[in-house]
Amino acid sequence: MTYDRLVCANCAAPVSEGRCPVCRANRERLQQVNFFTGLNPTALIALLVVLVAAVVLLAHQTV
Repeated sequence: MTYDRLVCANCAAPVSEGRCPVCRANRERLQQVNFFTGLNPTALIALLVVLVAAVVLLAHQTV
């Protein structure tokens, strides 16, 4: 979720404006980059396909 549509419960202003300390803290928290949040859905599907293929290959080798 992006912070541009969130409304602060403390000051009732958009969080993206950062009017109060609560807004600024939440804006900073939401701007922190996480590895999985930066991936688009196509990249996540590709990662899932690679993981499933690896599991299938490992299962096939142990049989």
